[in-house]
Amino acid sequence: MLSVAIITKNEEERLPDCLKSVHFADDVAVIDSESTDQTVAIAKNLGARIFIEPWKGYARQKQSAVDHCLHDWVLILDADERIPPETAMKISTALKNVSAETAAFGFNRKNILHGKWIKHCGWYPDRIVRLVHRKNGAFDERYVHESWHTRGKVTMLDADIEHISFRNYSEMIAKMDHYSGLAAKEFFKNKKPAHCCSPLFHGLWMFFRTYFMEWGCLEGFDGFMIATLNAGGSFLKYAKLIELIQKDKKKDTFFESPAD
Repeated sequence: MLSVAIITKNEEERLPDCLKSVHFADDVAVIDSESTDQTVAIAKNLGARIFIEPWKGYARQKQSAVDHCLHDWVLILDADERIPPETAMKISTALKNVSAETAAFGFNRKNILHGKWIKHCGWYPDRIVRLVHRKNGAFDERYVHESWHTRGKVTMLDADIEHISFRNYSEMIAKMDHYSGLAAKEFFKNKKPAHCCSPLFHGLWMFFRTYFMEWGCLEGFDGFMIATLNAGGSFLKYAKLIELIQKDKKKDTFFESPAD
């Protein structure tokens, strides 16, 4: 028996294709963060069980979705992801023949931009753990790039999950700004050091790595934009980290007792 866990927030455009792609599952739990569009109605019409909860952060929201599932094997998806028919068949076969030591399954993820599969820029194979036994793991507590921490063996499947990563460059820019802020908070929490040159060095290195080392140059203008925005995201997360450090120093200075 298989459950699917999905979190949503105003996903009326992308959610239908996601839900239709997991028709083979026995149960679908959707945790919605108070959408203002037709997301909830669409999910109900397509047979999902809906739970409306305020936003708690990516890791906690996804953990809540897993906890609401009816079965122990859970496929964790985002609303912009799809399960191709061949992958659905491999999931069903894997669960019928699962070994006792296997606690989760990993997949390759095909990231799609402007209708094109981006094979370079570090976007493929983009290995992710998404099919999990919920009693053998949990989500970590990071602000960003949350992942399932598995207590046991992870078996990689030769199968892809399709990811409609961005619909346009505007979405990429918005996500870059949002995720860089979360990454900066994570760095600050872990007391990661940064100096005035950190944003520039990390931004330049990220562009070089994405465009040349990961062959983003073979993806045309999309490859150039991905490399540029990767660099911008890296630059911003260190710039925002410096901002947090400076703000914290000012706070400490403000509360210092005056010398006698």
